[in-house]
Amino acid sequence: PENKVPEKALPYPWESCIIAGGSWSWVPNATYFSGRETVHLLVDIVAKGGNLLLNIAPGPEGQWHDGAYKMLDQIGQWMDVNSEAIYETRAIAPYKSENICLTHKPDGTTYVIYLAEESEKEMPAEIKLNKELTLKFKKVYLLGYSKPLKWVASDQGWEVKIPVELQKNPPTDFAWVLKFQP
Repeated sequence: PENKVPEKALPYPWESCIIAGGSWSWVPNATYFSGRETVHLLVDIVAKGGNLLLNIAPGPEGQWHDGAYKMLDQIGQWMDVNSEAIYETRAIAPYKSENICLTHKPDGTTYVIYLAEESEKEMPAEIKLNKELTLKFKKVYLLGYSKPLKWVASDQGWEVKIPVELQKNPPTDFAWVLKFQP
């Protein structure tokens, strides 16, 4: 799909070719995606089994707009912490539910990616996962934090508890990744 993301996973290899700054070619005063928009776009595409081709058009002298560098820096900072939830992962149903996206690896590790709202600068006290997600795991981690997190099972699914120090100081902006380790 060109310049869009499908509503659900496709049954074949696919890639979304997305314009990051207003046009396939260079335009003066282009407006680029924010880091948040770019991270959420990447996560949405990967959770549905796709790849992201992000177009940034160089200017007449080969330079990019400042907005492009800022966007790439922000997504790079997010990937420095969370790339294992993106690279070499596969789609897993239900793929995406509201602000939660999923990926997994062949070894059984599942990643739950919580897409933060624009106004959400702190992590919630708990992240709830509904029972339609069948997980087999022994420990839950937050990428960017070395200690395992506490969790409880309920009739509705699972609740992962986020320590207060993480709520106030998350390891990244825009989206937070829980790693369910078998």
